[in-house]
Amino acid sequence: MHIYESAENYLETILILSIRLGQVRSIDIANELSFSKPSVSVAMKNLRNGGYIITNREGLISLTDTGRAIAERIYERHTVLTQWLISLGVNPETAAADACRIEHVISADTFAAIKAHVNQNPEKE
Repeated sequence: MHIYESAENYLETILILSIRLGQVRSIDIANELSFSKPSVSVAMKNLRNGGYIITNREGLISLTDTGRAIAERIYERHTVLTQWLISLGVNPETAAADACRIEHVISADTFAAIKAHVNQNPEKE
């Protein structure tokens, strides 16, 4: 199944916000991503139609099982890639920004190899 990078970013943001805030509304997503409320509204409609999120009567957004699986995969890629880049000497802000771009295009095999390398060679403090 193919899902666009922008949709992956929205799903990852919903996951992160749900962890941080407990409840997620469109305005929270707009604020987090610095996007307009209308842009977020259109994206939420598309994600709802795709079966990735559900919205209740109060406007609270939840991930479906499919949406959560995608969000967790992207978030794991983001955190592992950020950690790896920092361990290579990249400053944390640049590492996080680069990881955000890489996480969408890296193959599963390459990510698995990086993840195994990071887990074998944890940063020594």
